[in-house]
Amino acid sequence: MFLARWRARRANKNLIEHIHGQIVAAARAPELYRDFGVPDDMDGRFEMVVLHAGLVLRRLGELGDAARTLAQDLVDRLFTGFDDGLREMSISDIGVARRMKSMAESFYGRAAIYHGALAAETLDGLADALHRNVYRHNAKPGDPRVRLLAARVEAVAAALEGVTLETFQSGRFRYPSATGDAD
Repeated sequence: MFLARWRARRANKNLIEHIHGQIVAAARAPELYRDFGVPDDMDGRFEMVVLHAGLVLRRLGELGDAARTLAQDLVDRLFTGFDDGLREMSISDIGVARRMKSMAESFYGRAAIYHGALAAETLDGLADALHRNVYRHNAKPGDPRVRLLAARVEAVAAALEGVTLETFQSGRFRYPSATGDAD
């Protein structure tokens, strides 16, 4: 009995690590920084992780109660990664706690804004949210890269629609590209 529970926890941890790795790899895609002008700094990378994780969590939320534990474990893993990153930058324990609170507020706030914009099916609303958060208003109004990133986000969200709970649970999940290829 004990061994069976240990194996199940180990399998779940490996599954979460796999999904987390897919999100981080997608968030670090060079074209985001090169072609779309996302700032290649700590904040820009955080924004890309938030954006890509938010899309996966949105999909898991659509898959019902069976995906709830998976989604929570993924959020826990994301924040462990954020915490580890801050500590690697030699931030003090007090500083880490303060920054983690701010990161959590940013994460959930942005996820809600992006979810709402995608649900409203308005590219302008999504582009406005990306301009404000990802580009921090550093992109000029009307910068075509902002709308291109918004269109890319919509395409990835559409591709994620085809990802089943079984795909997540089996460890076969691959983060889709904007062209729609997802496992």
